Amino acid sequence: MIRFEDFSVVYPTGTRGLDKISLEIPTGQFVVVVGLSGAGKSTLVRSVNGIVRGTEGRLTVDDRRVDGASRGQLRALRSEIGMIFQSFNLVERASVLDNVLTGRLHATRTWRAMLGAWRPQDKEIAFQALERVGIVEKAYNRASALSGGQQQRVAIARALAQEPSVILADEPVASLDPPTANLVMRDLQRINRDLGITTVVNLHFLDLATTYAERIIGMRAGKVVFDGTPAETNESVFEEIYGRALNAEDILPDAPAVDRTSAPPVEDEL
Repeated sequence: MIRFEDFSVVYPTGTRGLDKISLEIPTGQFVVVVGLSGAGKSTLVRSVNGIVRGTEGRLTVDDRRVDGASRGQLRALRSEIGMIFQSFNLVERASVLDNVLTGRLHATRTWRAMLGAWRPQDKEIAFQALERVGIVEKAYNRASALSGGQQQRVAIARALAQEPSVILADEPVASLDPPTANLVMRDLQRINRDLGITTVVNLHFLDLATTYAERIIGMRAGKVVFDGTPAETNESVFEEIYGRALNAEDILPDAPAVDRTSAPPVEDEL
């Protein structure tokens, strides 16, 4: 359970990133947060693991306080929260496997990580994570040799290797082409359904939100202006979130649907 109670983030400039947010995200839910740039959606996602610190109100994850948490408490909390970024944040000169194994740092002695002397059980967890995103055959490739879509799936595998209870994804498809964006969203959706991991994704494209989300949270000027299911969205809801009618920038360009059950090998897909 993630619970915001009158939670606000006020930046040193006086700008309110979040303005008295109150909402609950139950365990295992797949939530997509949408809104224009500056609406507060990234701030909302990044506050869950304390990357952005709250200034007012209360925020808890599984009844543990995030606001006001000490560094040690935040480290412990972050070990259970996987984070996926728009820019992938991989070590490009390292292998795919080594990148995924960094998700095991919280459970690994420092000397093992420095020497690359990973335990067999950690390697097994990393390989299983790569299998879940369909690129286990790339385990020994350099990360820099992969396409953008493959790199993002390595980032997802790294988050999975933490064995998290929550996955946060901050604009995970913003730099990807339409077919790859759909594949990445499908991976996240499948992981959520198969493993029951609470998943919170920040997106701009509304069609991706309505296609993959179990629940949509619409934000505008740091406030929640919509909270409901994709079936409850319509043009007036979108106008409330965006402050204007929808346009082409809000919709992912048309792309052929990809059925993973009959799709070609990953290197051909991406």
